[in-house]
Amino acid sequence: MSDLFCAATLVLARHGETSYLENWFSDEGGWLSPEGRAQARALARRVSGRRIARIWASDTSRAVQTAEIVAAELGLTGGNAVVTTKALREVYVGSLAGEPFDVRTLHAVTDRWFDGDLAAGFPDGESGDDVVDRYGEQLAAIADEHRGETVLVVVHQTAAAITLASNAQNLSPAYARDHQLDHGADVELMVDADGWRVLR
Repeated sequence: MSDLFCAATLVLARHGETSYLENWFSDEGGWLSPEGRAQARALARRVSGRRIARIWASDTSRAVQTAEIVAAELGLTGGNAVVTTKALREVYVGSLAGEPFDVRTLHAVTDRWFDGDLAAGFPDGESGDDVVDRYGEQLAAIADEHRGETVLVVVHQTAAAITLASNAQNLSPAYARDHQLDHGADVELMVDADGWRVLR
């Protein structure tokens, strides 16, 4: 069977709960809280029987720490056990970076995405279309590299939610509004020649 028709299974998991020193918009810094570390260990237990071939993660500290804890718990070793990439970072909020954090400012844009308006964007930052393109291309590349395998991908809440809801055949952007991942929670995506399907 051609690799093109061999499905890849991506288990997408949100990083664990994070503690921050700052209270402004930033995608830098932060580290897993004790609860976040417990969530990463619980994630490892949930996927322990899945024969995870590799762990991919955003290059932010909270995602890398989550991935490394899971890798250690699963006994995955070697230089390629965890692969990080900037392409899996959370939404880039542009000129809001460094401004006081206010979730209402985020929702003013992301709620429009969940209503189907992916052209909406942050000033000097990403639109919904930008996020879906960036995340979608990276997830597709991971799937292409792991046909016939199962991999864990440590992601961020909003970027993953809108990308899955926009690309999976069995979801819609509106689904993401009420079905975003909690810290340490995961969703299973199958990618094959027929497209993307969220299995759970």
